[in-house]
Amino acid sequence: MNKKNILFVFGTRPEVIKLAPIILELKKYPDKYKIFICNTEQQKELSNQTLEYFGLQADINLDCMRENQTLTAVQSRILTSLDKVFADYKIDATIVQGDTITVLCGALTSFYNKIPVFHVEAGLRSYNIFEPFPEEVMRQMTSRVATLHFAPTEKNKQALLKEDIAENKIHITGNTVIDALFCLSEKTMENAGKYFEDEGIPINDKLVLITVHRRENHGERIDKIIEAIEHLSKTYKDHNFIIPVHPNPNVRCKIHSRLGEYENIFLQKPLDYPNLVYLMKHAKLILTDSGGIQEEAPSFGCPTLVMRYETERQEGINAGVSVLVGADFEKIVGYSNEILSKDIAQTRLQAQNPYGDGKSSKKIVEIIERYFS
Repeated sequence: MNKKNILFVFGTRPEVIKLAPIILELKKYPDKYKIFICNTEQQKELSNQTLEYFGLQADINLDCMRENQTLTAVQSRILTSLDKVFADYKIDATIVQGDTITVLCGALTSFYNKIPVFHVEAGLRSYNIFEPFPEEVMRQMTSRVATLHFAPTEKNKQALLKEDIAENKIHITGNTVIDALFCLSEKTMENAGKYFEDEGIPINDKLVLITVHRRENHGERIDKIIEAIEHLSKTYKDHNFIIPVHPNPNVRCKIHSRLGEYENIFLQKPLDYPNLVYLMKHAKLILTDSGGIQEEAPSFGCPTLVMRYETERQEGINAGVSVLVGADFEKIVGYSNEILSKDIAQTRLQAQNPYGDGKSSKKIVEIIERYFS
């Protein structure tokens, strides 16, 4: 086949993590593919930092974010910027991942230019358009214009079939986030350990990792979550609670004002990918509203409480590797007590990770080759 020009469009750290293994796999075949990497910079610092970890850099940076902008404003800015990208480059296919506003804009602009869209991590559904908000709608709308749907699990495939997506367009591949975990070298993990040593943060078997950032958890919900964390830190004074604090002022200001004075709570700036993986690997318990962490944590046997009321990653709930607790004080504290009151050896999970085996990127590249052939 003639060499194909493939455009990757992303803007956030999770997108980089999940697309990097596919980019690296495609780059093994320079006679078949020319790769263009476009970063909308929805999360400017985090996305570029993570690209560097994988030895990659963007060919196109769009610098689309402005402080406190509305969803409408950022969408219009990304669409306009991408329109110029498609005018300047001859593209044979666009690859997007997940459910961000960058994903929807990348898919729409590609569709407007009659270029096929390949959607990585397709078919995840909560069927509540406000949980997660606005991601549930972004993902569903992307499915309407995608040509190839790379579904992580059978459940995701069935969701797409129910929406009348043709079965020959859907491929179960597993989730590439597991591939990314296997990219981590021993030296990288040693450096991550040294980072926390230099920060004066003890990493032991009494570590609790907490991440909270989702838009639907702003307002009263973040107050309830903080109250639960505060209670747990007082109850388990011999445990260390590490919170990489999201830069959004709706999250950052409240966390720092309420939790900044506790000796066993360590508030960190957003961590680079290897450092976050290092914490997941050593954590006794994870409290999170992140989608990616729900997928990654089972690889390390770490119990995870999902601080959301709906999840499009139901496989982890069904497998017993995670529990939905929302922003409910009683549930967060109750389930945490079950884990933190025991030794770590008693609480490790033995279940296989339901989201992937680390070979997803190879499967996806094989499917892309068949498509063009």
